[in-house]
Amino acid sequence: MGKGGGCVPSKKRQPAVASEKAVGARNAPVPPEDKSHEDSDAAAAPPPAELKLKLFIVFYSMYGHVEGLAKQMKKGVDGIDGVEGVLYRVPETLPPEVLEQMKAPPKDLEIPVISAAELVEADGILFGFPTRFGCMAAQMKAFFDATGNLWREQKLVGKPAGFFVSTGTQGGGQETTAWTAITQLAHHGMLYVPIGYTFGAGMFKMDDIRGGSPYGAGVFAGDGSREPTEMELALAEHQGKYMASIVKRLVHL
Repeated sequence: MGKGGGCVPSKKRQPAVASEKAVGARNAPVPPEDKSHEDSDAAAAPPPAELKLKLFIVFYSMYGHVEGLAKQMKKGVDGIDGVEGVLYRVPETLPPEVLEQMKAPPKDLEIPVISAAELVEADGILFGFPTRFGCMAAQMKAFFDATGNLWREQKLVGKPAGFFVSTGTQGGGQETTAWTAITQLAHHGMLYVPIGYTFGAGMFKMDDIRGGSPYGAGVFAGDGSREPTEMELALAEHQGKYMASIVKRLVHL
């Protein structure tokens, strides 16, 4: 055998042969992920709470008579399943020193002051105010005057709304204070909802002096010392229930 003779190993690498064990491990089926705990967690999770319709009760009250009706009205609204009454007061326009001279009691700080822009969040609105010569008080009129942007953008169109009032005497505007306010709703394209005679026999009783009319609940304030009667409060609660049922019906049309 000459120089360089003999067997020269091949430089070609032989293909590696995978063991059956390795192949089997690579091709083994992946066990499904155990999601039993997720299913149990989902089953245990409570269903999402149903969102309630919002009926805003927006009022101005100097001596507390309208506020008393508003709070009673909220009880009526909350008595209708799926609807919640939310109390708001409109901004005061008189300075504190004037209110003090008029012997107006302090405002209930638990009831927030509403801005005009917040009205769009309501599914329905009840406006309450005392009379001033047969029309709404200046504080409520100032609030309506601040809704110009909502009118321009037609944000309140189709929202149901109603009124409740307070007057000093029997002939002081239980009806006119409400129906002169209808112009505010008309320009916004809102739906006026009076109570009519839905209160039943209570609308016809003549035994006691009672505020309220087919236009809405009402109270006689007298010189400011008279408190709402049981009948006046019952009518306010009825209006809350009635309005809440109308709002609920309109939403589900």
